[in-house]
Amino acid sequence: MGKSNDNNTYDAIVVGSGISGGWAAKELCDKGLKTLVIERGRNVEHLKDYPTTFKNPWDFPHRGRNTIEVLKDNPVVSRCYAFNETAAHFFLKDKDQTYTQEQPFDWIRGNQVGGKSLLWARQVQRWSRFDFEGPARDGFAVPWPFGYDELAPWYSYVERFIGVSGNKDGLEVLPDGEFLPPWQFNTCETSIRESIVSRYKNRHVVIGRCAHLTQPQQVHIEQGRGQCQARSLCERGCPYGGYFSSNSSTLPWAKKTGNLSLLPDSVVHSVIYDDRKGKATGVMVMDMHTKKMTAYYAGIIFVNASTLSTNHILLNSVSARFPQGLGNDNGLLGKFVAFHNYRGSLTATMEGMLDAYYFGRRPCAVMMPNFRNVYKQDSNFQRGYMTFYSATRQGWSRAVPDDIGLGESLKDTLTGAGGWSVYMMMQGETIPKESNHVRLSKDKVDEMGLPELIVSVGYDHNDELVLKDFSEQAAEMLDVAGAKNIAFHDSRQAPGLDIHEMGGVRMGLDPKTSLLNGWNQLHTCKNVFVTDGACMTSTGTQNPSLTFMAITARAVDYGVEELKKGNL
Repeated sequence: MGKSNDNNTYDAIVVGSGISGGWAAKELCDKGLKTLVIERGRNVEHLKDYPTTFKNPWDFPHRGRNTIEVLKDNPVVSRCYAFNETAAHFFLKDKDQTYTQEQPFDWIRGNQVGGKSLLWARQVQRWSRFDFEGPARDGFAVPWPFGYDELAPWYSYVERFIGVSGNKDGLEVLPDGEFLPPWQFNTCETSIRESIVSRYKNRHVVIGRCAHLTQPQQVHIEQGRGQCQARSLCERGCPYGGYFSSNSSTLPWAKKTGNLSLLPDSVVHSVIYDDRKGKATGVMVMDMHTKKMTAYYAGIIFVNASTLSTNHILLNSVSARFPQGLGNDNGLLGKFVAFHNYRGSLTATMEGMLDAYYFGRRPCAVMMPNFRNVYKQDSNFQRGYMTFYSATRQGWSRAVPDDIGLGESLKDTLTGAGGWSVYMMMQGETIPKESNHVRLSKDKVDEMGLPELIVSVGYDHNDELVLKDFSEQAAEMLDVAGAKNIAFHDSRQAPGLDIHEMGGVRMGLDPKTSLLNGWNQLHTCKNVFVTDGACMTSTGTQNPSLTFMAITARAVDYGVEELKKGNL
């Protein structure tokens, strides 16, 4: 195992450098702890390692599209909307980390410094009290160990630092935050909004809230970040720091303290548990290239490797005290995994408004907070869904020569914008179930020699009911708005492609039914914290990253105080 020495001992260790790991690193370093961040993937530095960020479409051999060979070699990751020739360098390829799909599951990963913070969709919404109260009220999961009021100050703390654009809408179902100026509805979206809110009194239509700097404040300038340029090239890496990522924000901030050490190309094998001390003492790490094993030690450990990878590490962290995985006395580690249901969408057209256009490529859509089962159970299914829509003018690709001619007439027609098209989609909450789980294979190992992760996560009847309700309600709302050619689409995509998987190491009040307490500590190993998606008790209908960040900042604040008191 190796011995502790000055070269491999730190005050704190953070496993993973993505959205939650970056935040853990920032907070720990800000509080004076010498912190080691361990990252499985390669190093990526802001500005230096964004090779495609300024390239034009014609600069790519295949104009940004994937080749047949790439698609053949990457059947999983190629299903992600952002995986193409312009951004493929930030995605983990299928061959580089194998896993077993007991049920179809598209595991999208970004193994590099910054993790999926270089790839995320950057949409940030607070949970409401209804989201935290839902499990206890409706009995579909264990109660959350805290509510909205406890997390609200941390939402504010995080929002001010990352920069969130949004409008103060005054909604109980979607609380306001600390906002920069919002993006704007276009003419067609406004028309749809007016029709919906006049017809449905319990449905709200607001501009999306996203982690993009519309008006940088002093704290963002101090981070070295600038205003979002509305380029819609975010997945390539933003040279302006216009959107929040670990690379542009939290990790450079942590580095400036002098307390950060970064260890890329390093795979965490397991957390080391000392039976005599009754706590974790460090982590075992394998060099990605040489496979050499090294132990690193610290008094407090944050495991933020991303939801399924965090489950993988803890399941593999076995000892005499924890033969089923670290903290797994109740046998629930890896279970109650949930996700967001993205299967449903609609397309439509809107007539008129041909004298109106819009500026740039707005990095958010129009959104409707969940209106199902909010105040009480009012549907034949549990929970509900957020709805997003956007309207755009048709471009040159609308060309059909038989309709608009050839030669000069074709050219003249395509120099102007076409009619309005509308796209509407769902983001549905799924119910955590014990049967939706991950576990370690007993006979297969991955490329690093670790037990391969078996993923067994699927839809259920409740998900089908939610999908059906969305299809009906969305079509009705578009019809009310005057849309034409309304068409519903069920992508039938596998879970995982939402990239919002959560759970497996869930929080709760009772050690018999949960792994973590209300401060994100393992119930039975108090100096190990989990604050990434794995900690989530339920999923809500909102994009989860903002909640991960707020939970992380809160947990670090508590953990450092406990460390100072000698309680860890």
